[in-house]
Amino acid sequence: MSNSIKKILMTGATGYVADQMLPTFREKYETVLIDTRKENRRGEHVQGVNVVDLIDPDTSKYKDLFNGVDAVIHLAYKRRTGDPADHFYDEKENVEMAYNVFRSAYDAGVPRVVMASSNHAADWYEHALIHNRKLEIVEPYSLALSDNFYGWAKATYEHMGFLFAAGGLGKELDGTSSNFVEGNLGSGRKMGVVMVRIGAPRILDKSLYLDNHVAFKRDLGAYISPRDITQLFTKAMETESIENENNVPWQVVYGISNNTRSFWSLKSARDVLGYRPEDDSEIVFAQEIKELCLNEGKLGPL
Repeated sequence: MSNSIKKILMTGATGYVADQMLPTFREKYETVLIDTRKENRRGEHVQGVNVVDLIDPDTSKYKDLFNGVDAVIHLAYKRRTGDPADHFYDEKENVEMAYNVFRSAYDAGVPRVVMASSNHAADWYEHALIHNRKLEIVEPYSLALSDNFYGWAKATYEHMGFLFAAGGLGKELDGTSSNFVEGNLGSGRKMGVVMVRIGAPRILDKSLYLDNHVAFKRDLGAYISPRDITQLFTKAMETESIENENNVPWQVVYGISNNTRSFWSLKSARDVLGYRPEDDSEIVFAQEIKELCLNEGKLGPL
């Protein structure tokens, strides 16, 4: 598939994560950019952005942007507000936006969608087990379980992506199938989907952790550098075969660098996509580690 990637569409194109990848992608591909504003976080104008509200269920307003695209990167999301129990309402709109992106890509015949999931899709394991030393590492195919609506939404993205990759969305059927043996499989095309559970794609500013060394150690495990996240999303678009063991072109991969303190598995990213991260937070933030954690041990309690 790598030789056929010439034109890509990116949502959330003025956002923080897109900002790290866009310079490289502009050099490699023709880009179609979508966001709800034209300025990045620094207030700088981002050239070529189409101002579009992807939460709008009327896909006729933007579906033409997906025509002729070889791969879609979906990074856009709506920030949640209010009490944690009320986050459902904002995250429900994020799920609807993910559907609109999947559906527009599917209808336009886009071969591959790479969607920003999050480590929070399975963050229950981290909160309940990892940091209590009851589990050593979270695998990408562990059942996605979260203890918050943000993670619930990301887990829902992942399952929704599986639907579009499984090949059971043919228009001639009612969606549930009267064939209880075979279901709808084979009724529609299999769109390739890669879900990237992004970790911490940011500089770990020492001043933010002066009174919280536990969070610093955690983020050392979650860190992903700009060049590593760019490599990972590139390989997620360009890798020709992404079929899982059941021949469904759907993968879940963790988005972290080659971190000494990692607690999420990069197995699927390495084995399927050929991801070879170049950075390690232990080296990138060596001075910060020396100043914050010198007396607590390299692999001390999280």
